[in-house]
Parts: sequence; C-alpha cells; structure tokens
Amino acid sequence: MEVKKAIIPIAGMAIRFLPLSKIVPKELWPVVDLPMIHYGLKEIKDAGIKEVIFVFNSGNKKVLEYLKTCPKTEKFLKERKKDEVLEELKNLEEMFKDISFSWVLQKQPLGDGNAVLQAARLAAEEPVASIFADDIFDAKIPAISQLEKIFRTCQRPVIGLCRVPKEKISHYGIVGVEKISSRLYKIKKIIEKPDLSEAPSDLAIAGRYILTPEVFDYLKKAKPSKKGEIYLAEVINDQMLKDGKLIYGYELEGQWLGCGDKLRWLESTIYLSMKHPKYGPELREYISKLKF
Repeated sequence: MEVKKAIIPIAGMAIRFLPLSKIVPKELWPVVDLPMIHYGLKEIKDAGIKEVIFVFNSGNKKVLEYLKTCPKTEKFLKERKKDEVLEELKNLEEMFKDISFSWVLQKQPLGDGNAVLQAARLAAEEPVASIFADDIFDAKIPAISQLEKIFRTCQRPVIGLCRVPKEKISHYGIVGVEKISSRLYKIKKIIEKPDLSEAPSDLAIAGRYILTPEVFDYLKKAKPSKKGEIYLAEVINDQMLKDGKLIYGYELEGQWLGCGDKLRWLESTIYLSMKHPKYGPELREYISKLKF
C-alpha cells in the first residue's frame, strides 16, 4: 500500500497563542514571510501526496482562503506593474494546483485523536500521513517521505521522532524504544510529558505519522477521558501497544522547528529568517549590531 493522502488536524483552540489567535488562526501566523500552514503543505507536495484532508473547527476555515486564487489582486498587481509580487502569488497557486483539498469539521476540541478520527471516512481504509502544522521541518528529504520509505517496507504505523535536550523532555511525548537499525526503532511505550527521571529516552514524537486503517479502528473504539478527549499517542500506547501491535519509530533527519507556543514560534521564525536567501544576509548583519 502507498500513502496517497495526508490529514492535517488544525481544529485546536490555540490557547497558547491568545489573544491574537482570537482573530487569526494559529496556522496563518507568519513564519518569516509565509503562514505556518504553508510549510506542512509544501512538505506534502514535495512528498508526492496529492490529496489533503483538513480537520477544522468552526473558526479556522480561513486557512482555505490561502489556497484560493485571487483574480482581483492579480489584476491590481498587473496594472501597477508589481511583477515581483505577482510572480510570488502565481508561484503559490502553481505550487498547490495539483493537490485536491477536502475538509471535515471537529465540532468540539476533543483531542488530536478525535480530530484525526473525523477524517476516517475520507481516508477510506487507506494508509495516510498525518502532519501537525505547528511542527515544521527544515530537511533535504521531506519528513513524511522519510517515514513513507520505512512504511513501504514494514506496512505498519510509523511515528516521526526527534531527540530533545534533557531540559525539554518534560514538554513532549517521549518514547521507549528497541533499536532495530540506524534511526529505526520499535516503539515499546509512550509517556506524555514525563519528568526527566521517568523518561525512557530522549526521543520525542515530532508531529509526523504514517497511520494505517487499523489505527482508525482503535480510535473508533477508544474510551474518551473524563473531559471527553481522545489523544492519538495515548490510543497507540494504551491500546495498540498493549495488544501487541507493531508500531515503528524513525528518527527524522533535518531540523525540527516547533511552533507549539509563542517562544518556539519566535525561535523557529528567527532560524528560518536567518537562513532566508533574500532576508537572511541583511538580518544577520542587523542582529550583529544590536546591543542589549
């Protein structure tokens, strides 16, 4: 089986990004000169995936506006001879023209597992990629392509992993593993935001998954928490691993840029700004002259 579809859950409330997230969905916050969602979509395109399923809440359908053509704006730019900006706009439209987009609604914020489950019908019993938009990868090979390569061999769920410093371990879902080969592991357990003393490794779940139809079967029968929430990592750990299901983890190559809170978003923006071919050189010079 090949991976032809990708699910992007963007139905969260973005509480960490208030007050601005009241009016601008987190996924549209700028990272350098592009919205956060752009990086995940480009990764999907570069991985050769042709179908994207968004999981929205009622307030963030504005993301779709980013993918629409803008005839009036293009006409205006053409009349004003703003050729450089017009070319950027047309390049954006060209980038995503071969991808089909669909969406489903998550009526209440009941966890990322519940969000992914909403896309089950459109996944149509096929393996799918799942990308969390607030995790960006700066990598030569798209993160999803790296996982897909493993999936083609094992035909089992694959989770993208990255190493994190000891002081950050309590911020992430951390996995216990059995090493198979370089960068490839068998997942033995997942502990959400453990204390350093309880962490089974320094490998964190990095917002990239290849999911099989069996994962959706488990999500459908998962018992929600007291708050009614279902989380993907918990279902994998508490039910699939408990039942002896094989789940693989792959330590992704490239730079993981988290945007899950304001500080990490700022750090990721600085990193990509400094690397930007147009803005980077002047920014580096500007920053070198700053005095605090």
